[in-house]
Amino acid sequence: MAHLTGKERAEYVQSMFAKIAHRYDLMNRLMTGGQDVRWRREVIQRAHLRPNASLLDLGTGTGDLAREALYQEPRAKVTAADFTVEMMRVGKQNGNLRWSAADALHLPFKDKTFDAVVSGFVMRNVTDVQRALKEQFRALKPGGKIIILDTTRPKKNILSPFIWLHMHIVIPTVGGLLSGTRDAYNYLPDSTEGFLTAEQLASRMIAAGFRKVDFKRLMFGTIAIHWGER
Repeated sequence: MAHLTGKERAEYVQSMFAKIAHRYDLMNRLMTGGQDVRWRREVIQRAHLRPNASLLDLGTGTGDLAREALYQEPRAKVTAADFTVEMMRVGKQNGNLRWSAADALHLPFKDKTFDAVVSGFVMRNVTDVQRALKEQFRALKPGGKIIILDTTRPKKNILSPFIWLHMHIVIPTVGGLLSGTRDAYNYLPDSTEGFLTAEQLASRMIAAGFRKVDFKRLMFGTIAIHWGER
């Protein structure tokens, strides 16, 4: 998969998520020891939603972030958007959300539509990070917030061998057993190691026009939450 780029990579990612949609939420809980629930809660808290605020959950998958947004602010106007229909189909079984088919590189929304754009484990999958950031910038209102939750390349430390073992052996094995698609869970460490560092993503956000950009690392430096404002 590492050699794929552009349209081929996008098609691979879309097909992969379609295959694992039925086990996606379960694997997220297992891979993170349930911590992803807390991370998503923090993502929405950083959006500082007010009543009637408009929020886009980009690459929503089954809608976890979107539902968390409505839990924290039931009067918010939340749009759950993804380019994998199968993921949204699974998500629709767990409550009502406003769903939208959307490509992160060509968002089907007008300029200055949302008060916040959030995403969970999406940016490492897009074929053009800078374009995806610019599209989110365009869709945000002035003063609107962007919050990104994603994997990131950890710095070398004493735990590095254990992190490698977890990502390259444990996750593919468990993921393969539960989903029947081991290849999809080989993609996770590959895409993480091939993605930007936390510092590089922050620089890309600034280059796209965002201000007040910052981030924090989680889970031994393998996860990061980035935030900024238009």
